[in-house]
Amino acid sequence: MEGNDTLNYDTAEEEIKQIILKYESSQVLQQVVDFLHNSFDKYSWVGIYLVNKNELILGPWKGEEATEHIKIPIGKGICGSAAATGKTEIVSDVSQDERYLACFVSTQSEIVVPIIRNDKVIGEIDVDSNIPNAFNENDAVFLEKIADMLSKHI
Repeated sequence: MEGNDTLNYDTAEEEIKQIILKYESSQVLQQVVDFLHNSFDKYSWVGIYLVNKNELILGPWKGEEATEHIKIPIGKGICGSAAATGKTEIVSDVSQDERYLACFVSTQSEIVVPIIRNDKVIGEIDVDSNIPNAFNENDAVFLEKIADMLSKHI
């Protein structure tokens, strides 16, 4: 998949556009989470957190098991940091990042992409991988496009 990332991301982006057109707003987030999880082997857990006051509240997710982190204070952990700054966070090795809130023993790396509307973080896409150093700039650009699309459905 290394040399073909761009094609896969472009194809996935088109698929997600179709999901957004096909489903009602109440179903869009779960459908997108399911699609991301099922389409990229390295995406072992995918979830969307929604901002509620000063907390992130877990919304739709897909993975082997649920996370215990269903509420995360803004500013705490990698998810909370991304929500506080409005910037994408890529962590190549979660065991080396003191901010990491351990969810699964198998998680090796993580990417968190804020969902922003009107210059305000309203949610985020959180993706864990069981592979070290799984995420790169291509993932960031792709997931930022998806976050932008989703910002209209939250």
